[in-house]
Amino acid sequence: MIRKLLAAALLAAVFAPGVPAQQPASKPTRKPSTATRPSLVVFITIDQMRGDYIARFKSQLTGGLKRLADGGAHFPNGFQDHAITETAPGHASTMSGRFPVHTGITANAQGVGTSNAPLIGGATETGASPFRFKGTALIDWMIAADPSTRFLSVSRKDRGAILPVGRRTGDVYWWSGNAGIFTTSRYYADSLPAWVQRFNAQKAYAAYAGKTWDLLLPASKYSEPDTVWEESNGSDFLFPHPYPADPAGVAKGLANYPVMDSLTLAFALQGLQEKQLGTNAQRTDLLAISLSTTDAVGHKYGPDSREIHDQVLRVDRYLAAFLDSLFTLRDQKRIVIALTGDHGVSPYPEVHSGRYPNKNAKRVDLGPQLDALQGALRAAGVGDKAWSFDEGVFFARNQAAFDSAKVRPDSVARAFAAALRKVPGVLRADMFTDLAKANPAKDKIARRWLHMFDPGGAAILAVTLTPYSYWHSTNYATHGMPHDPDAGVPVLFWGYGVKAGTHRDEVRTVDMAPTLAAILGITPTETLDGVVLKKAVRATK
Repeated sequence: MIRKLLAAALLAAVFAPGVPAQQPASKPTRKPSTATRPSLVVFITIDQMRGDYIARFKSQLTGGLKRLADGGAHFPNGFQDHAITETAPGHASTMSGRFPVHTGITANAQGVGTSNAPLIGGATETGASPFRFKGTALIDWMIAADPSTRFLSVSRKDRGAILPVGRRTGDVYWWSGNAGIFTTSRYYADSLPAWVQRFNAQKAYAAYAGKTWDLLLPASKYSEPDTVWEESNGSDFLFPHPYPADPAGVAKGLANYPVMDSLTLAFALQGLQEKQLGTNAQRTDLLAISLSTTDAVGHKYGPDSREIHDQVLRVDRYLAAFLDSLFTLRDQKRIVIALTGDHGVSPYPEVHSGRYPNKNAKRVDLGPQLDALQGALRAAGVGDKAWSFDEGVFFARNQAAFDSAKVRPDSVARAFAAALRKVPGVLRADMFTDLAKANPAKDKIARRWLHMFDPGGAAILAVTLTPYSYWHSTNYATHGMPHDPDAGVPVLFWGYGVKAGTHRDEVRTVDMAPTLAAILGITPTETLDGVVLKKAVRATK
């Protein structure tokens, strides 16, 4: 009975938007803290959380974002310091301390999807596992230091749950909209634990069938216009936004609504209790949470929208309820929290609010140049499967096919680059061998591309569009370029071992894992790209 009451209390505390956290039905007794190390690390990634959002909405933040930013070590100028700024590469870098060139996760399409690890519990989406991930992550270093360490990683997205903990097997769960449950794949388990089944059986999302997402605050508190036809492909761009009329429809569409984040936090709290994370004074456990709705809302409506404004305010309130519940359940003096984003976002090229300098943004079509390249290669005897052009990168996928046709990929790429540089909206078309000669301290674009791919590999040429420009076929607000609007994210630390303060230094998300390792007093088990952010670490006696 106590377990049931506790689960209901935690769910109510977080799932009710804007409602203060309730006390759990059973409060664990604790001795006064004499901590010599933290008992719990909480790592929160907010998908598509631009680095400027906290400052932009600061006057209306009253909850978790405000608490962490005001009371922690806040680096507003944080960056995912790599070129293809997408969810999978971002999540793989934050807790590994390594760039995509070393994690092997270079794009969403090269992320976690695989038919070799089917989902369980009735979920029917594509299977997922970290089969492409290389190396280690923070959880591996923690377990190497203490094999009794426990962890839980949760997200709405599979890649958001999987990649922060690398190849480690254990409690890793994500949302299946088709089944309306949190699930996992056979890489991790053959069946869902009883506690996950109990949580899923509540179907809390069903209460939203037929309801609407409306503004959290009065409309006068939002400076953004509501009537912007470019948003959401010209439909459903006005508040209030209706939920589907039936529970199954809500489950499938929940990713597009703020309440998905609150459900994820409720699930994380339930798992914290079931796994007894942070209860043992002799070990440090890990709770990794990725909140994905800011990404869904940002893609649908853009960073200039009233919707993203409301979403950030709701994340702030949801995190307040989460933290209140967490600090009721665990001693906050023994918790260290880190928060960041996996990438930023650029506004629609057609939306010019004045907030972002995107007046010269273009939609770039390389179709004619790609058709010409394909025709020339076919004529020379190089088949279509021997090469690809993905995410702005020309890859020689099959060197033997080029050799057989007596065609040099670098010669092809240089000719292709010359043609691309004439296209309006193309800023650069660089050979990776040329990028390797650049000064990384002065050439940010070159540095970020080199953090994606090894110049000696299959990636031959990288195309960078002008700032704020999109590929022509993209029909939603997007990200993915090496420019700061897509790369900029907050970097925050709070709690045990953290020295509070706001710092304007430019830092990287790969610096977060080594900084946490320093706070925990553990040693990474491999060479990292990131460094310890000493300004965030409180000196210990």
